[in-house]
Amino acid sequence: MNKLIKHTVAIFVGLLLLVGGVEAQRGHHGRPAPAPIEVMPAPDADGICPMHFAPNGVNLVANQACYLPEKGMFAVIDSIDCAVDLLQRDGATMKRIGRFTTDVAIGRHDLKNILRPVSVSFANDKILVLASSKKDSSFLAVVGMEPVKCSEPNGFDTLKAIAIQSFSTNAYAFSLDPKSQEIILIGKNPVGYDFNMLSFANGLENISKSGNFHYHVPKQSERIQASDPHGAGLAIVAILVVFFALVCINFIMGGYGKLIQRIQNRKSTKVSKVSGETATTKPGDTSGEVYAAIAAAIYAYEEDLHDEEDTVITIQKVERAWTPWNAKFYNMNRYFSTRR
Repeated sequence: MNKLIKHTVAIFVGLLLLVGGVEAQRGHHGRPAPAPIEVMPAPDADGICPMHFAPNGVNLVANQACYLPEKGMFAVIDSIDCAVDLLQRDGATMKRIGRFTTDVAIGRHDLKNILRPVSVSFANDKILVLASSKKDSSFLAVVGMEPVKCSEPNGFDTLKAIAIQSFSTNAYAFSLDPKSQEIILIGKNPVGYDFNMLSFANGLENISKSGNFHYHVPKQSERIQASDPHGAGLAIVAILVVFFALVCINFIMGGYGKLIQRIQNRKSTKVSKVSGETATTKPGDTSGEVYAAIAAAIYAYEEDLHDEEDTVITIQKVERAWTPWNAKFYNMNRYFSTRR
């Protein structure tokens, strides 16, 4: 049995090492070598925010702030007030020039429908603002950089939107592609990704929708169903796993029983040596007469523990003086004791 266990474990470990070596060779030779990274200068001739561009393509990442070096301006997101602030350097401090509010959250309780700004960027003399809600609505606004004076004494100058395009998706990032003159928006849905394309060939003031694409990310169950449509492979693997688990449990329980038996045999051998016995007896060699003698000895021992007592009743009657304290006739009504 021990040899069978050792051979089974050796075969299992060998299969694991073989599969691991094959996968390592496949990953080393099957994957193409990574392309060298070429640092490309940011195309700032058109005033587009350089944070959107990666070395080998367009990076779709949400920007919480953006900087326009020609004018020394910053566009930052204020998620609490659902607005985008336009800032400019003023000596050692920053001065707020204007604000564009994406949604008014005061007095509202439908927090999932509030359109909050998620990304901002500069393009020429315009500000691109992407706002999205937690549900399935978003919009991209082209905002001018010329603030409108506010009439309120404690208010601030506002920025007006020149063009707005709405979408029925939860978008979280966008980027501009100067070559194709398109704005790419990306969003997530429960089953994959949503891609929305906006064309600015006629200028940012006249942006228009040019395409809408959806990508479904296959789940693990769908991949298994595609590779094994009838489920035969999955059933075979499940049966083998259960069978292997039962075999392992059988070996473990058998070894555990033998180990316990060996421990008990060792204890009995030690006890017989301490008592002076030269020969070791097995548990199966004990006869019924021996058990009867042991039981009689235990009974005699327990009987000797108790002292013999005389069965004499020692109850003595004590005479007491009569008292009318609990006499019954005093508790009766005189009406019943009077005879008529």
